Amino acid sequence: MRGTAERICSRGRGGGRLIPFAASGGEQPVGRSVVKVAAMARKKNRRERRPRPKAPTSSYVGPEGSVLVLRQQLSPGSISKIADEMANAAANVDDIWQRRTELLFERLAVSWEIAGLPLEDQKMLLGRYRMADPETRRWVRDTINGHVLEFIPELGD
Repeated sequence: MRGTAERICSRGRGGGRLIPFAASGGEQPVGRSVVKVAAMARKKNRRERRPRPKAPTSSYVGPEGSVLVLRQQLSPGSISKIADEMANAAANVDDIWQRRTELLFERLAVSWEIAGLPLEDQKMLLGRYRMADPETRRWVRDTINGHVLEFIPELGD
């Protein structure tokens, strides 16, 4: 029985130990259970995800030479989520405006190169946007608004 082993599992403290199948002699220790473990790896039950085609992008150069790359398309789910956020009557106008800007930036930004340092991770991109100075945030906001009007008019103001 090559490739098979028994694992003795204790119910109390400590883990069990792995012993060869032939060494067990067929006896089961008192107060413990014997479980057969296959030596081969299990086959994955999950289906592989199909690779999605990359959305086309547009690059915008900022006043200090930074390059912001934005997607030209959004999924229908992203568009409806952004539209739903804007319909929230409980929030004030400033909160809605701020949230819309961050949602659009989060969904559209692919990368942002600042002073030669490229950022591509979504959390890093959003964090960098949040800590940007007011002029840079204004430039990003204006760039995104122009981009949305050109490529995703259903989200235009």
